[in-house]
Amino acid sequence: MLYGRTSEQAAVERLLEGARAGRSGGLVLRGEAGIGKSTLLNWAAEHCAGSGVRILRATGIETEADLAFAGLVQLLWPVRDHLDALPAPQADALRAVLGLGGPGGLAGQDRFLSGLAVMTLLAHLADDGPVLCLVDDAHWLDRASADALLFAARRLADERTALLFAAREEGFAAPGLPEMRLPRLSRQDAARVLEHRGLPPAERDQVIAESDGNPLALMELSAGRRRYHTAAGPIPVADRVLASFRSRIALLPDKTRLMMLIAAAEGRGDLPMLLRAAAALEVGPEDLAQAEEARLVEVSAAAITFRHPLVRTAAYQGAPLARRILVHRVLADAATDEDCRIRHRAAAATSPDEDLAAALIEAAERARGRAAFAAASGLWEQAAAFTPSPLDRAARLAQAASLALSSGHAEHAAGLVRQAEELVDEPATLAALTETRAAVEFERGEGRSAARTLMQRAGAADPAQMVPMVRTAAGYAWLSGEAEVVRSAAARLAAAGTPDPMVQGLAHLVDDDYARGLPLLQRFALQTPPEITGRPSRTSPQDATTQWAAFCAMVIADDDAAAALATAEVARLRRQSLLGALPQVLQHLAGVQVQAGLHRDAEASVAEAVQLARDTGMHQRVRRLHAVLARVAAIEGDEQRCLHLAGDPADAGGVTGLAALCLLDVGMGRYERVLERFETAMRGPWRHLTVVVTSGAEQVEAAVRLEEPERAEEPLHRLEAWARAGGQPWAQAVSARCRALLSDDEDDYLRALAAHRRANRPFEQARTELAYGEWLRRARRRSEARIPLRAALRTFERLRAAPWRARAQAELKATGESVVFTQPASADPLERLTPQELHVVRLAKNGGTSREIATQLFLSPRTVEHHLYRAYRKLGIRSRRELTHLDLT
Repeated sequence: MLYGRTSEQAAVERLLEGARAGRSGGLVLRGEAGIGKSTLLNWAAEHCAGSGVRILRATGIETEADLAFAGLVQLLWPVRDHLDALPAPQADALRAVLGLGGPGGLAGQDRFLSGLAVMTLLAHLADDGPVLCLVDDAHWLDRASADALLFAARRLADERTALLFAAREEGFAAPGLPEMRLPRLSRQDAARVLEHRGLPPAERDQVIAESDGNPLALMELSAGRRRYHTAAGPIPVADRVLASFRSRIALLPDKTRLMMLIAAAEGRGDLPMLLRAAAALEVGPEDLAQAEEARLVEVSAAAITFRHPLVRTAAYQGAPLARRILVHRVLADAATDEDCRIRHRAAAATSPDEDLAAALIEAAERARGRAAFAAASGLWEQAAAFTPSPLDRAARLAQAASLALSSGHAEHAAGLVRQAEELVDEPATLAALTETRAAVEFERGEGRSAARTLMQRAGAADPAQMVPMVRTAAGYAWLSGEAEVVRSAAARLAAAGTPDPMVQGLAHLVDDDYARGLPLLQRFALQTPPEITGRPSRTSPQDATTQWAAFCAMVIADDDAAAALATAEVARLRRQSLLGALPQVLQHLAGVQVQAGLHRDAEASVAEAVQLARDTGMHQRVRRLHAVLARVAAIEGDEQRCLHLAGDPADAGGVTGLAALCLLDVGMGRYERVLERFETAMRGPWRHLTVVVTSGAEQVEAAVRLEEPERAEEPLHRLEAWARAGGQPWAQAVSARCRALLSDDEDDYLRALAAHRRANRPFEQARTELAYGEWLRRARRRSEARIPLRAALRTFERLRAAPWRARAQAELKATGESVVFTQPASADPLERLTPQELHVVRLAKNGGTSREIATQLFLSPRTVEHHLYRAYRKLGIRSRRELTHLDLT
């Protein structure tokens, strides 16, 4: 019987009912030690007993917090025979996690692959009935297991799966999952708990007061009947309970205490290993009889378990240090698993030991190979602690910091870098540390500091390390408005005899030398990566060359190159289930899709990227992703949405939003505001960014509409120079249109339209057609004006560009066209689909099965089926066969 937990039981019941009805969900129960979290988990298991619910359980163990995937092994070992049902990369990842073999290093490419595999496995198990995962003491889960389970919990949607976690107040951060904090029991409920304990009223009242509503404290203090006060007053409840357990353990025979210490130090529940160690110390399970009688442990043929984690803590901490060291040494000798042996060797060590450090490094590399980057970081950090040489210790701390950053723990990485920097002044080690420190600073939004730091330390690096450091510094500096650092980067590489076309190109652009800068960047961007040609690739998911090539394609606004690079990279990342790199690449792809007029595709790309970024803890990327869609909102004239998505114009991501706001203002006829925004931007550090240069089109139009042509001259000069140097058809078209607005020369309009036919930016082409139609109407060539105006109107309607459509309609009416037929956006059934539904139906139309689509989009087949079902209803169809006849462009 549970007292005082009615609302918590109801919440758990709602979670279970959702799973039975086909809705997945997760819930985190939080509270102090002894508050009843484990009891609620046990109640949930009993509540599901005999109802056809499959129950999987795991418990975080403090001594296993650095043991990669220890929690997942507990949870998934009973269902390991289902791995063949998973896509090959995911199955291989879990085989590696469970120690069942599989291709070496495959899982190590992405730390989220194991989470994707867990999600798919749980969805597969749910095909046979609801699944309940119970994870106790989640605050002690190893980081790799926690990341995988949280990823799965956030992405499972339409499956019959529930995940229930119990954790302390601190630890196990679980953003995106609902949480419930267990309160202390009321005095009335506490009295009901003690009702049958046989305590005299005065003693019962004392226990209720001292336990302060903590259920475990109620039971322990009523059993021990001791008062726990210090001179400063009563000590915390958890400490009272721990003291109670220590007192009870101290009364047990020496052999019983030793056997309990062995079990506490072993921690994993590996009974054969525990018995080997016990035999070496001349004790055994029979020595636990009195501990069983005291209800401190439970002994079965399969395991020795402590009644509560605080009992384990009391058994371990209450033992003298010398005895703890002895037990860990014996356990190390008894271990058959190398990682377990190393853990106990480290626990027994009391001084620097290079052999132990080397063994810890081997364990770290095994963890890295299974994508357990947090565990690998912790092992490298341990190795550093046992390393005698300060130089070697710093180098190992640098490795720990790099892996901490890879695991998403930027602040811890920064702390490790600071520790290492205090140990050495050796240039190569400092250079390696600098790369990690700069990456942390850039992720924090401190791009300028990151760029300067890299440049300061790059001079001391060896040539092979120096070039990528300087290139990264230049990239950070470009994005952060640090023109002088970009120039310094180019000068340093040239002086070293290793000129880099990317860095040189950026340096020319910050000096407005487009004629020399753009061709260099174009050459770098068009270095075709192996994935596009089909040649075998040895690149990693974070391959720098491919990343910088895509970066250059975006800088020069080469739509074709950017689309090819992004599309090929997205396909590769999907094929290999590499989730971590996808948000950035999807952002590049969405930018190209917006320019190509594929607004729904861009929304789908951004929606997927935002969800992945949140699921993988990369929350800083969400703002940048939203800025991509600010242009769509501007085109549509949705001012509130545009303002929301545009972000802060004080950073590089905000400059993209600034350009969108200016486009919105042009559409709304707020021309003075456009010029004020951009004239301010041109005085700031972002003047060299592509989006500022190419948005000169808005400045020119605004100046012409205000009849202040002198304010259009400088932005037009920059835009024309950019178009000549880059040779991009769309840029040539837009610059010719801007020239036409100033020159009032029909030939300029015709040049613009000819160039548009070689480009793929429909919105810009429609703007040119509108401007030309207006010019023709003013020239009293009304019948000729209707042709470009009708074309512009069709495009504006398709793009839902409300303010621009209104302008085109007004111009057509001014030509004498009496009826203008428009198709409301709601008439298109695709408008009723969510971005993910649209993505799913397109893949289904191309012949993808639910399983294949699920693999590509990192969903479960059941979720794909639900998306299809909802999409069919919105589209008015009933099957995939009917889907093939629809136009989904």
